[in-house]
Order: sequence, then structure tokens, then C-alpha cells
Amino acid sequence: MTAKVLIIDDDSLVCKSIEKVVKKFGYEVEICLEAENSLDKIDLIKPDIILLDIYLGSITGMDILKEIQIKNSQIPVVMITAFADVNIAVEAMKLGAFDFLLKPIETEYLRIVLEKCVKHLNLKYEVEKFHSLFDENKITREIFGKSKPILKIVNEVERLAKSDDTTILLEGESGTGKEVFAKFIHQNSPRADKVFIPINCGTIPKELAESELFGHEKGAFTGAAAKTKLGKFEIADNGTILLDEIGELTLDLQVKLLRVLQERKFYRLGGEKEISVNVRVIAATNKNLEDEVEKGTFREDLYYRLNVAKITIPPLRKRREDVPILAYSFLNLFTQKFGKNITSISEEAMHLLTNQVWKGNIRELRNSMERAILMSDGNTLKEKDLYFLQKDVQIVDKDEYMLKIPNKGIKIEVVLKDLILKTLAITNGNQVKAAKILGLSRSKLRYRMEQLEIEVTKKIV
Repeated sequence: MTAKVLIIDDDSLVCKSIEKVVKKFGYEVEICLEAENSLDKIDLIKPDIILLDIYLGSITGMDILKEIQIKNSQIPVVMITAFADVNIAVEAMKLGAFDFLLKPIETEYLRIVLEKCVKHLNLKYEVEKFHSLFDENKITREIFGKSKPILKIVNEVERLAKSDDTTILLEGESGTGKEVFAKFIHQNSPRADKVFIPINCGTIPKELAESELFGHEKGAFTGAAAKTKLGKFEIADNGTILLDEIGELTLDLQVKLLRVLQERKFYRLGGEKEISVNVRVIAATNKNLEDEVEKGTFREDLYYRLNVAKITIPPLRKRREDVPILAYSFLNLFTQKFGKNITSISEEAMHLLTNQVWKGNIRELRNSMERAILMSDGNTLKEKDLYFLQKDVQIVDKDEYMLKIPNKGIKIEVVLKDLILKTLAITNGNQVKAAKILGLSRSKLRYRMEQLEIEVTKKIV
């Protein structure tokens, strides 16, 4: 569907000029010359993008922007302003405007801004489909993303899930979503209406591991409960059990687990009665179990028993195209949790998120989004809200600037902002001198400062 652009400006010549260009770009265009009728016009034609002039007579573009934010903050609003009004345009951005255009409007920059709006709208549309992705009781295939590696894995997992009892081994770094995959398998299996029991083998004290898995009889060991305790396998009967971080199990417990997998039978600790269970086992690990077998820390026979169907989940850094969807899903999750009204992520912030290494994978991304959203103001998550992720620009001393370029790369905006700040510090805030040092005109320096949200002070230290 072609995006519909509404131009709100009381100058008919300006409107006709912009309309002609925007139509050439392939957009539908509507014009509103009367500010008093603009809100009714918006309700009537339901535009995808609004180009809004700041000065419209008795009613200002700022007034209209505020009303749009109240009624439908999802519409990207691009403010149109003269150069002298840049400060007002920046204030409009703080109120929720998507971007601003300086008069006279450059055709190429107008095209770029409109393309950014469309990209934003497409991403918002995708996010709307995933607003409940992180409800553990309602996992859909979309939660995993849409990159080729993930789509291939999800298709394979869906087929494996249809089996009633096929053992599945999930390998992947910590934080890649192995437990979510395990829940997805369970919910798409014939056992979906039965219990799903996850247990993290790495967090259980070794002396209690057997009791946790298989239960114990009264008085089976010092400190045992006064009554029989059911183990996780018994509780999971007819359902699914996830043995997370299975590589942490001791060798003696691996022997007992192997028997359960082969015969579906076990004894409670201290018990004499053999117990039969019908359980589907999903194992997960952040280790390479083949390497562990070579080291002698994991039993070869157990490995082959688990490795009926192995799925290796790629780290987030190898599927960066999934970051925007995941980021917006977490945005929805935490804005609801914290009662925030953040509806979008700026292009600069998304670029920063997408280009992080994410050693902690999805879990680290989730934690970062939670922190940024909790501390953010306004309705757009900005790059400055993710300041704690920007660790790669290093200032050596007051007379020397050094940039350490990390393997993941670095945004030019980060470099420019730091360079301008240092230059202003040298000139004690004198913009004319700073512009000369940087080889810029004062107007271009001023424009860059507004873009990068550098406040103008008499002295920067």
C-alpha cells in the first residue's frame, strides 16, 4: 500500500511545490491550508505521514502537534521550519515530532526523511503483531525473529515438536532463548495440555541434585523432609521436562539419567519401589557436549541418547536483523510494566542496538531495554537513553583526541558529538572559534549541535 502524506501549511505555493515533489516519489498527497480544520482533516483522511509547518497563523504547528500526540501518537509528524526556528524545531522533537525539514526544503533530504518515516511505519506494523510475544503462555513462531537462520530453525523445531516423545538437544550460548524454544516445542506437541517443568541443572547443589530430579523417601538422608518428596520427573509425568545446562550434571547422576531416558523408570532416593514415567525430555546446554565427551566430563552414551535431534541456536550477533523486532517487543513489555508512554525507538538508538556485540545475547538486550525504558522520558527511546552501551570513544588528554574503533564498529554521530564538545571546550564555548577550528561555517556548526543535542553554554569544561 502506498503511504499517504498530509501537508499542513497555510502557504498554497509551498504546499503545491512540496506536493509535486512528494508525488514524484510515489506517495499519495493531501493538502490542508487551514490550521483550524487540520485535526478534522487528519480524522477524515487518516494519513500515514504528516508534514506540518510551525507557523500557521493563530494556531501554531506546535499546538497541532500536541493534539496529534494525544489523539494518535503513532503518526510520524515532520515539522517544517525556517532556519531561524531550529530551536523551536528541536523543542518539537522533544514533544514527539519524528523529524524536521529546513526551508528551503532540499528534495533529496525530503526523500530521505519520508523513507525513514515509511521504514518506521513498517517496523511499527511488525511490532503490533508481536505485542504479546513475551507472554510465556502464548508463544508463537514470530517471537524468534525473521532472519534466515532463525526461520530455518523454527521450521525444523515445528516438525520435531509434532513427535510425542523425541528427545531434543538445544545448544547455544547463554541468553539465546533455549528455554523459550523448549516451551515452544512443548506447546506445539501432543503434550501441550500437560505440564512443562523446567529445571536448571547448574543451580542445584550437587548433594541435592538426585533428590530434585527423582525425589526421595522420608528419612532418605540427613535433612530429608518428614514426608516423601516427588522429583521433577515424577511431577512432569505425561508432560515435558527441560533439563537446562545439562552439562553441569555430575557423572554419577548422568548414569541414572541415562537409565531414565532408556527405560523411563527410576527409584526415588532411599526408595525400593520402581517408578515408571512417560516424559518427553528436552535438554539444553551452553557447552559443546562433544568437547565435554572428549574431556571426559560428559558420558558418551548419554550424549548420543540425548542427541536424537540437535538444534544449535545462533547468537544474536549472527542475526542482527532480528534485533529491531526483539527491541520493540521489549519496548512494549516494559512500557506496560512501568506505565510509560514510549511508542518508538529513534533511528540512532536502533542503529546502536543493532550494532552491539551482545555477548549476553537476547537476555542482555532485554536487560538493556529495561534499564533504558525505566530511565527514559518522552515518547521516543533515544540514543542518549542507551548511554551505558557507548564505551568506545576514549579521550586521551585535553590536547589529544584518540578514537578506539571496536570490531563491531562505531557510529559517526558519536565521534562528531565528542569532537564538537572537545573543540568547544578548547574555545571556552566560543562557537565562531570552534567552527573555524573544525573548518565549518558557524551556521553548519550550530545545525550539527542541534542535531546532536549539544546544549549551548558560555563555557564548556
